[in-house]
Amino acid sequence: MASIAILAALVFFGWLIYRAIKGKPFRAHVVAYAVAVVTGVFTLAYFLSMDIPQLIKIVVTILLGIALIVLAAYRQRRQQEKP
Repeated sequence: MASIAILAALVFFGWLIYRAIKGKPFRAHVVAYAVAVVTGVFTLAYFLSMDIPQLIKIVVTILLGIALIVLAAYRQRRQQEKP
């Protein structure tokens, strides 16, 4: 799986170099999407290389972080709506 991640990173950098040579403009959302895809592949490779108990701890931590961020955003929005 790590070889796929390395290959994806090389393809991404090759694509950036190709676009720079051709003189095509870079659109920020396309570059951000490509970076997100490469990062996702590296993350997937990292998670698949872990043992199960550690993977469960990380997934629970991520879900707890998401819940706390949503709760904080909800509370902030409610406070801003009060006159």
